[in-house]
Amino acid sequence: MHTVCCDMWAVYIDAVRTHLPQATIVFDRFHLSQHLSRAVDDVRRQTWRHMAGREKAEFKRTRFLWLTNPENLQRKERTRLSALLRLNSPIVKAYLLKEDLRRFWDYRSTAWAEGHLRQWLWRAAHSRLEPFKKLAQMLRTHLDGVLAWTRIRVTNGALEGMNNKVKVISHRAYGYRTAWTYIANIYHCCAGLPLP
Repeated sequence: MHTVCCDMWAVYIDAVRTHLPQATIVFDRFHLSQHLSRAVDDVRRQTWRHMAGREKAEFKRTRFLWLTNPENLQRKERTRLSALLRLNSPIVKAYLLKEDLRRFWDYRSTAWAEGHLRQWLWRAAHSRLEPFKKLAQMLRTHLDGVLAWTRIRVTNGALEGMNNKVKVISHRAYGYRTAWTYIANIYHCCAGLPLP
């Protein structure tokens, strides 16, 4: 095994380094995006707490707009987001940092990706947004695994989807009497067979 894709949990990293010392660790894109969204949402909450009056009313129910990729927004939502981006607010800075980091995934050259990421890390560390400072520190600590994605481009998406499917099977049954029945149902559903 030459590549392991995982999140940045220290237990996973230690296990890979202990049992597969020759393997390259690639940090999963989904988990990195999750950390990024969490940082944006933390800034959004902080911003909300400091707003008052009309500005707070305009800002209400905007979480989806800040966290969704702009190409996935409807025209009406894009218009509302565009109006919100005119505010002089920390959430605007957080949103722009989020969108800038998303460009990292588009690079084909490791050198260009590394340059972009290092510039982003500097901007995030100097942004005066505490959640982004923490995110920048975490990414800097795990820089090799983040940059490995530009060379190897693997993700845990299929495995995460399978785990979700298994959870749904378990919840749908409200428990199984035996492990064999549970495993048989997983095989049955994952093979695409119709349910009786």
